[in-house]
Amino acid sequence: MRRARPGQDEKQGEEPQAQADRDDRGRTLKRLLDALKASYEYAGRPLPATILLTERGQSWTSAGLRTSWRKACAKAGIAGLTFHDLHGSVVTRLAIAGASVQQIATITGHSLKDVEPILDTHYLNRDFGITETAISKLEKRGKM
Repeated sequence: MRRARPGQDEKQGEEPQAQADRDDRGRTLKRLLDALKASYEYAGRPLPATILLTERGQSWTSAGLRTSWRKACAKAGIAGLTFHDLHGSVVTRLAIAGASVQQIATITGHSLKDVEPILDTHYLNRDFGITETAISKLEKRGKM
């Protein structure tokens, strides 16, 4: 079993403040999305098919998103990262959280046949959190 450094959460192997910050961001995003949904429901309008819009309130084009992504990466000093890498990271984080392949495919828009290779080839073989999640599930079910 991997040991956490001093000051790290032993269960997840990361700094407690980093985990708390990440949790806060997730809760903040959920609150914002819930408020957006409520405002549409209150106005009697259907939710738009697109929730991520440009500064002008339009749906992104692939070229526009790619250009903005490159500019943001350059500004942040990040090289070699594509927007598609984030998509794969979401697949991995959902798996770590215990989502099924079907749930992951539904959330991300991947096909079922595409989710498993993404997890197997690129991400899960490098993520210790998946192992911890699986062992935890087994322990909770009393199968060990």
